[in-house]
Amino acid sequence: MRMIATLIAAIAASPALAATGPFFSLSNTNFVVTIAFILFVGFLVYMKVPGKIGEMLDKRADGIKSELDEARALREEAQALLATYERKQKDVQDQADRIVAQAKSEATAAADQAREDLKKSIARRLQAAEDRIASAEAEAVREVRDRAITIAVAAAREVIAKQMTATEANKLIDSGIETVEAKLH
Repeated sequence: MRMIATLIAAIAASPALAATGPFFSLSNTNFVVTIAFILFVGFLVYMKVPGKIGEMLDKRADGIKSELDEARALREEAQALLATYERKQKDVQDQADRIVAQAKSEATAAADQAREDLKKSIARRLQAAEDRIASAEAEAVREVRDRAITIAVAAAREVIAKQMTATEANKLIDSGIETVEAKLH
């Protein structure tokens, strides 16, 4: 129906109305062109070209719609994949943070242990040095005492030797022998 209305509008607005002479004559080119146009449009309608064009446009619309649906599905899939990778990245970052924190904790513990070991080592070395100093002091005191005893004995010997006579010496020897015999038996 629209085509007929369009055809009538085309005829009514044609320049044929402005032409001189009878319009419905085969000598009028405007009439011949109008008839050829009407036949051509009729042939197109008879061959169902508008329906085929509509079908082609519908197919194209359906193809575009399916492509849009496919693109939408691909977009959703890409967003899901992106979300998955973002979660994985977050998990990996969390794991890396935990590893770094654990490494810091272990390093702190190792440093504390090393400080404690160093303190113990220093304490042991100080104790060993103090022991050596005490031993050296004891050795020095012993040497001084032995030397003093030796000097005192030598001085006593000299004093006794000068003051003692042979009879007194023999008495002391006999007394010493008796003391030794009494202690041994």
